[in-house]
Amino acid sequence: MTSQLCHIERIIGDRAEPGLAHRLHHLAHDGRLETVTIPAADLPRRRFRAVTDQGTECALALPRDTALFDGAVLLLEDDRAIVVKVGLQEWLKLRPAEGFALELGYLAGNLHWRVRFADGHLLVAVDVPRERYLARIEEHLAAGRVTLVDG
Repeated sequence: MTSQLCHIERIIGDRAEPGLAHRLHHLAHDGRLETVTIPAADLPRRRFRAVTDQGTECALALPRDTALFDGAVLLLEDDRAIVVKVGLQEWLKLRPAEGFALELGYLAGNLHWRVRFADGHLLVAVDVPRERYLARIEEHLAAGRVTLVDG
């Protein structure tokens, strides 16, 4: 555990790159590979603080053209490394009633929800408490125009 703040201003590479993977493997074997878990919703952020699994506090200040990703190597030294792990993204699964899909998609777009589509369902990335999403579609749920699937 490091008590000093670790300043991160760039991504070194991807942990899957052969040269990095070899070095990271040896550091992990010796217990010197730290992981910082970042929620999927925070990936677009460029400036924030996070703490690794071993207690190292990191201050990230990345360039605007840099995107965080699962496996991003943030620090690689002879005696330790820090790698990003993306936390699981929760999805709200909505099934629109016949004839309501377009309106539901329009509503999700106006609300700036991050969405995916799968098998006729609208999947909404849960970045804030799920009750806030459900409150926005409450009248549509009550009227049967939208059904909440699995939850």
